[in-house]
Amino acid sequence: LALRDVPEANCTWDEKSKQSVIQGDVDISVAVATPDGLITPIIKSADHKRLGEISNTMKDLALRARDKKLLPEEFQGGTFTISNLGMFGIGQFCAVINPPQACILAVGGGQDMMVEKSPTSLDDYLEPGDLVKSSVMTVTLSSDERSVDQSTCSRFLAAFKGYMEDPMSML
Repeated sequence: LALRDVPEANCTWDEKSKQSVIQGDVDISVAVATPDGLITPIIKSADHKRLGEISNTMKDLALRARDKKLLPEEFQGGTFTISNLGMFGIGQFCAVINPPQACILAVGGGQDMMVEKSPTSLDDYLEPGDLVKSSVMTVTLSSDERSVDQSTCSRFLAAFKGYMEDPMSML
């Protein structure tokens, strides 16, 4: 959804024309570890799928990737990659872009932390230092500066953060 909000981040680099090409479809490649190395199966039109459908599709693609049963069109292409090492206890990392895509989002694991409580309305008064336990994760966006500049990266990350902090907004 953040890519729909910031379509300039959903692009590829055309080496022939030396230009960035904004993609209409949000086809998310997801890095999957296999015995032969990483492969990036694609969740096509991810922005039009419900969360449960994305989850089921990813499970199916990951299983077939590990069994070497993916069709070429299921792992070639894509407009944006996500790599998640959080499930392996990795808190933060940098991922390498998968050309011709212009971006990859590295997702680290969530950690419980004490953070300052946010007001739920303008009328809420909070004592300085009011802390609450919250699950916090780190993401790192790598981009090809020829296609996606730092301003676009920051707008994408702000949109992504908004969805992560308010998951109900994705429904």
